[in-house]
Amino acid sequence: MRRRRRQQLQSDEPQINLTPLIDVVFSILIMFILLAPLLHVDHVELAEESRSSDHASFNGSITLHVRKDNTVLLNRRPVALAELTALLQREKERHPHASPQIFHDKMACFGTYQSIKQAVEAAGFEKMDVILQPAGSLSYAAG
Repeated sequence: MRRRRRQQLQSDEPQINLTPLIDVVFSILIMFILLAPLLHVDHVELAEESRSSDHASFNGSITLHVRKDNTVLLNRRPVALAELTALLQREKERHPHASPQIFHDKMACFGTYQSIKQAVEAAGFEKMDVILQPAGSLSYAAG
């Protein structure tokens, strides 16, 4: 009778085999370790905070300002996004080694930035500088 009770107690305990779960986790971990170096991630290097808010401290001759109402200024003149590619191509001809600098207001839409980026690429520029302002400094797009 005691044997039956022992057998009943032993069979009532749930038995979970964790070996397949551990195998799957290790397989996924190995895949991540092997694939991580192959992934290409774009990044933006941030410039150190400048003590001067003078616009002349930047060496670029092509500036793009995006205001919080999503208006775009090319070299301090308002432009429409539709004509931006053609204007940037002319600037590329005038300044072949320059790279455009974009001053994007943090309240402006990200879609405006994407449109400007596509226009810069279509104009033939290989590089675009994104100028970030430190908190509390004066706006570059004033005027």
